[in-house]
Amino acid sequence: QVHLEESGGGLVRSGGSLRLSCVTTGITFSAYLLSWYRQASGEEREFVAQLTPFGGMSDYADAVKGRFTISRDNAKNTMYLEMKMLKPEDTATYYCNAARSTGSDLYSYWGQGIQVTVSS
Repeated sequence: QVHLEESGGGLVRSGGSLRLSCVTTGITFSAYLLSWYRQASGEEREFVAQLTPFGGMSDYADAVKGRFTISRDNAKNTMYLEMKMLKPEDTATYYCNAARSTGSDLYSYWGQGIQVTVSS
């Protein structure tokens, strides 16, 4: 059974840092595209960052470039989101996602989400 679980969220002051973790079970972790999304209250879920398998290419939303870093530890089946210089507008529920396409099939799994609150 596939399971993704985030941790590391919480309350931080503006300018502070947090590191989110997402531990996965039940998938061939190294073969998956890993992503972080977030959803602020009353808003739609939005893309934050992604990291490809094998080549390790990363991509970021403009709003977080230069402040957030996505990484993976294949030995621990865990992805991370290092967040620095946090702003109040980064306040949201953060979700990790693992996705893989095998041609005709798309596998996409989500964590349950974790709250990050940045106070001004």
